[in-house]
Amino acid sequence: MPRRHMRVTGAPEAPLRAALRALRTELGVPESFPPDVLAEAARPPRLPAYDATDIPFFTIDPPTSNDLDQAMHLSRHARNGGYRVRYAIADVAAFVAPGGALDAEAHRRVTTLYFPDGKIPLHPTRLSEGSASLLPDQTCPAVLWTIDLDEHGRAVATDVRRALVRSRAKLDYRHAQKQIDEGTAEAPLALLKDIGELREQLEVERGGISLDVPEQEIVEREDTYELVYRAPLPADAWNAQISLLTGMAAAELMLAHGTGVLRTLPAAPDGAVGRLRRTAKALRIDWPHHVSYAQLVRALDPHVPHYAAFLQECTTLLRGAGYTVFRDGLLPEVTSHAAVAAPYAHCTAPLRRLADRYASEICLAAAADQAPPDWVLTALDALPKEMADGSRRAGTVERECVDIIEAALLKDRVGDLFEGCVVDVHEREPTVGTVQLESPAVFARIAGGTAPLPLGERLRVRLTQADPGTAKVQFAPA
Repeated sequence: MPRRHMRVTGAPEAPLRAALRALRTELGVPESFPPDVLAEAARPPRLPAYDATDIPFFTIDPPTSNDLDQAMHLSRHARNGGYRVRYAIADVAAFVAPGGALDAEAHRRVTTLYFPDGKIPLHPTRLSEGSASLLPDQTCPAVLWTIDLDEHGRAVATDVRRALVRSRAKLDYRHAQKQIDEGTAEAPLALLKDIGELREQLEVERGGISLDVPEQEIVEREDTYELVYRAPLPADAWNAQISLLTGMAAAELMLAHGTGVLRTLPAAPDGAVGRLRRTAKALRIDWPHHVSYAQLVRALDPHVPHYAAFLQECTTLLRGAGYTVFRDGLLPEVTSHAAVAAPYAHCTAPLRRLADRYASEICLAAAADQAPPDWVLTALDALPKEMADGSRRAGTVERECVDIIEAALLKDRVGDLFEGCVVDVHEREPTVGTVQLESPAVFARIAGGTAPLPLGERLRVRLTQADPGTAKVQFAPA
C-alpha cells in the first residue's frame, strides 16, 4: 500500500515537532539499536562471485534519501526489438546472519517507520544508509534481476542472481524528469519514460491502478501552520512501474516453483467504495456512478489540492492487503493483488521491509532450481503475522501523525464553522461519526449532536477541539 507522505518543517522546539517526539515515546518506538546489533551491522558481507560492476546502474530517489534499495539500468534488446531491464536490489541477506542479533532485531521492528520529521529504520543506518545501500561509486552485493520485455513492454524472460554491482549516479526525481523532458538524458535514463509508459498502458489493460499519492508538507508560518501538497512527477510513476514489474516477475517465479510469499489484496468491499464516494462528494469531486474507481483516479490531477486530498484517502481501499505464504506446490486460493490486478510480491525494498529479504531468497533459489535455504523455510509460516503486526504498527504511526498534523492546522480555529460532509456514521451511536471538510481537507470525528448524523449529506460543523499536544480534532454539528 502506498504510504501517505507527510513532511514537517520548522524548528525542533516548535509545538508540532514536540508533539511528534512525544508520540514516539508514547508508542514505545525503539530509536536506538542494542550494541550487539550494531556490532553485527559492522561486519563485512558475504560477496558473490558474479561481477556486474561494469553495468552503469543509477538510482532515482528523493534527494535526501540514503537508504537506496534499488538501482537500474535500461537498454534496448537487440534480438527481440524490445527492452532489457536490469534491476539491482540491495542484498540484505549478505549482511544478516540467520538467527543472529541483527536478524532478531529486524524481526522485532519488521518495517521502517516513517514520521513527518524523520524515520525509525529497520536496520542500523551503518548498514541501511551505508554498506548495504546502493550508493554511487560503492561496490556492494545485490540481487540482480534481468527482465527482458517485448516491444509492448510485456515480460518475456526473467533471470535473478547474486552479483556485485556499482551504481554510477544518484538521481532525484526532479532532475531526472528535467533531463528526460529536455532530451538531455542518456539512453538508460531516457528509456525510463518509454518503458514506464508501456507498463502503465499494460496496467490499464489488465485493470490495475497505481495511486499517485502526493506528499503533504506542513509548513510553519509564524505561529500557525499551512498544508501544502506536492504532486509526484511522471518519473515517480515510471520508476514505480519498474518496481511493480519486478514484484510481478517475482510472484510468477514463486508460483511456478511452488514456494513463496505473495502480497495479496482482495477486491474492495462495496462499503469501502461507498465511503470513498462520500469523501468525493465532500471534496466536490464529480464521480458519476457509471465511472469506475480506477477510471476516476486516473483522471484526477494530483496538482489540484482537493484532488490531492482525495488521492490521500484512496489509500484506504488498500488496507486489506496482506502476505500469503505457500510451499511444496500447494498454491493458495488467492494469489492476486486487486490493485495490481495480477500476482505480486514485495521484493524490492529489503532495507525497509522484512519480508523482501525472504522473497529475494526464494526467488534466487527458484531461478537456480533449488530449494530455498532452511532458514527461510523455518521462518516462512510466521512471516504473515509478523508483517501484519508491523503493518498495524506503521498504520498506528500514520493515523496518530495525521491526527497531530490536523490538530496543528486547526489549533487556532476552535469555535469556527466549516462546511463538510458526513462520510461515516457509527453503527450503534448514530450521533457519532466522521466528517470530511472541504477546506482544509481534514478527516475527523464528529460528535455531540442530538439527532442522527445524515450519512452522505453535507453539514455545517463547528470545531470543538484541536491541540497537537493533547487533543485530537473533533467537530460537532453547528
